[in-house]
Amino acid sequence: MKAITHIEQSLAAALALGEAPGCPPKLANAVRHAVFPGGARIRPQLCLAVAHACGNDDPLLADAAAVAIELLHCASLVHDDLPCFDDAPTRRGRASVHWAYGESLAVLAGDALIVLAFQTLGLAGGQSPKRMAEVLGVVAKGVGMPFGIVAGQAWESESRVSLTAYQRAKTGALFVAATAGGALAAGADPKPWVALGEWLGEAYQVADDIRDVMADPSLLGKPVGQDLALGRPSSAIDLGLGGAIAYFEKLVQSAIDSVPECTSREAMRQLVRQESERLVPREACDKFRHVQAVQGDTSSVKGVAA
Repeated sequence: MKAITHIEQSLAAALALGEAPGCPPKLANAVRHAVFPGGARIRPQLCLAVAHACGNDDPLLADAAAVAIELLHCASLVHDDLPCFDDAPTRRGRASVHWAYGESLAVLAGDALIVLAFQTLGLAGGQSPKRMAEVLGVVAKGVGMPFGIVAGQAWESESRVSLTAYQRAKTGALFVAATAGGALAAGADPKPWVALGEWLGEAYQVADDIRDVMADPSLLGKPVGQDLALGRPSSAIDLGLGGAIAYFEKLVQSAIDSVPECTSREAMRQLVRQESERLVPREACDKFRHVQAVQGDTSSVKGVAA
C-alpha cells in the first residue's frame, strides 16, 4: 500500500471517533471538510518515513503520531483562514471551512481537530506508554507556546518580528514534531532528525511566500497576494522574489544534506526533492531568472505583483 493511501485511511479512522451518532452533524461535516480532500500530507509522510528509517517497531504509535500531526496542521489552516486572520474564501481549491459552514463552526471545527489529535495519540500508547508520552510532548511543543505554530500565528500581531523566528514557529515547528515524533515513536534518538525538520519546515514557509507572489490561485487552491496585502512577514518581500528563490533552494539542499545515515537515506532525500519540485517548480524559477537577465532586476514583489 502506498504511504499516502495508508495515511488517508488512518485519518478516516481517526475522524470516525468523533462522528458517533448524536454528534452535531454540521460540526462533523465541517471537521471532515477541513481534512478531506487533503494536500500532499507531507508532515505525516515525513513522520512515517523517519519511523521506518528507525525500525518502526510500534507502527500503531507511529501512525497515531502521523495522524495527530496532520490533524493539527488541518486545524491550523482552519483557524488561519478565519476572518480575524486571512479571511480566505478558499483552501485546497474549494471553500474554506468558515466560508462553507460559518465562522462559529469553523472555530469549533479547528478546536475539535486539536482535541482529536491528542485523543488519537492517547489511544495508541498501549504498547509503548513511555514513548507515547515523549511523542505527545514533542507534538505539543510543535503546536503551542513559546515556539510552536500558535506562537508563529501570534507573531503576526506583533509590531516587530524576526522573519526567521516567525517561519520556524509558524511552519517549521510542526515539521520538527514530525521528524522527532517519528523517531521517538520507533524508540530512537530524535536529535539526529531535528535538523531535517528545521530545514524542511523553513523551506516550506519560504515556498509559501514565493507561491503567494508567483502562483496562479486556481492552481494553488487559495488566494494569492495575501502577504503584501495584509503586511505579513514574507521572504519574498524582505529578500525580493529572486532572493527568496535562492534562499529556498539553499534550504532544500540543507534539508537533503541533513538526512542522517540510515537504510532509507536516499529515499528520504528523494522525498525532499520531489516536494521541493512540487512546491516551487525549477522550470518556474529558471523562467523568472531568464526574465531577470533580459529585463534587468525584477525581483521586487511589488513589481511582480503589479
